[in-house]
Amino acid sequence: MSEHVTESGCHCGAVRFRVVLHEPIQAHACNCSICVASGFVGVIIPEQQFTLLQGEASLSEYRFNTGVARHLFCRHCGVKSFYRPRSNPDGVSINANLLSLPEGVAIEQHAFDGQHWEAHAHTLKHLTGES
Repeated sequence: MSEHVTESGCHCGAVRFRVVLHEPIQAHACNCSICVASGFVGVIIPEQQFTLLQGEASLSEYRFNTGVARHLFCRHCGVKSFYRPRSNPDGVSINANLLSLPEGVAIEQHAFDGQHWEAHAHTLKHLTGES
């Protein structure tokens, strides 16, 4: 299993983070209202593979519905670089659209039916080591 360490962040650079990704890298294009509205394609990783390097004070939080998911946006540029997903509250979901990976390293993109979240959330548990 190949490991890749990369840094990324929001559009204006106020929020920066480092992630450790293991192949195969899986992203989920969710069709729920907030992912569609924000253009978010998530790569869910365990908490220990994520390090916020700067910008905690620049993050604005938005919660809705059950209030479990912590949607985090840069208060300067509005970009949602990462968030704490309801499906994996022990992990972090990184916006795949912001990741810079070495040539030849692919991100497998899968559809996720977030419009029917309750019926499908269990299919994401394994991404942070939960069973």
